[in-house]
Amino acid sequence: MLWLNKFGKTGKKRREEKRRMGKEQQQQKKMKIPKQKRLPLNPNWAQLQQELKSHGSRPARPSNNSKSDTQNSILGKRKDRPGAASDECQPNPLTPTNDDFSLTDAIAMDCEMVGIGQGNKSALGRVTLIYWQVNEWGNVIYDEFVRPIERVVDFRTKISGIRPQHLRKAKDFPAVQKKVAELIRGRILVGHALSNDLKVLLLCHPKKDLRDTVEYQPFLKERRRRALRHLAAEFLGVKIQDGEHCSIEDARATMLLYQKNKKEWEKSVKNQIRLKEKQKKRKQKRKPKEGGAPDSNHVAIAS
Repeated sequence: MLWLNKFGKTGKKRREEKRRMGKEQQQQKKMKIPKQKRLPLNPNWAQLQQELKSHGSRPARPSNNSKSDTQNSILGKRKDRPGAASDECQPNPLTPTNDDFSLTDAIAMDCEMVGIGQGNKSALGRVTLIYWQVNEWGNVIYDEFVRPIERVVDFRTKISGIRPQHLRKAKDFPAVQKKVAELIRGRILVGHALSNDLKVLLLCHPKKDLRDTVEYQPFLKERRRRALRHLAAEFLGVKIQDGEHCSIEDARATMLLYQKNKKEWEKSVKNQIRLKEKQKKRKQKRKPKEGGAPDSNHVAIAS
């Protein structure tokens, strides 16, 4: 006897209807999905596919004797172009070669100033110190923006590169002054127009330990001082201070100028020291001796 469900149908018929309805629903879903239209290929892409098919999956390496488009270009082969060496990436002499931050006998310093008062008075806005070691040089040991004691009225951004946001969290002048004094004490100080830098720092340094590129005789032109950018271009072959100045770049340039001329520079310094010592001794000899011989016109009275 067949059992009827609540719809009056046998279980077998009910299962067949479910299967049929399921197939119809699947067909309806397929009908609803629109077929994706195939976009036309870009002519360049189609041409590239044809070339790849004709040459295989991997393009063959051009032989030395084959003439490629690069070889037939206006510039010609890279190695045959005039001035090809300048196209190659050349190391920048102002780039440091290691990350050692130990102190050395020679330290280069450069400062950037801002305007205070009426704008014509300079105050320290940034100071940078770098060190030198044999064949390894140019690393920064101290670089700080400085908040002057007086209010800044001119940031001189076009030259100094200093902006208001640089001084918002800058260190106070007394702290920077103290740190710089500790770092340069007892060392050779290299820089360009060091008198200006020391003036805004309110510091002094022994003259015998100063190596100023603005005063070195071979760097003068017709006895006139020259800008650091001109010295860097002529003696180092690098371009600096093209717009805003960078105290790190300027300090490295002065250090390299000093190191390239160190032997002759130090020799001239020693000669100057010896000359000054001789002149000092001559002045001492010319001075009359205290309690010297009595006047020849004076006649002693005999008792």
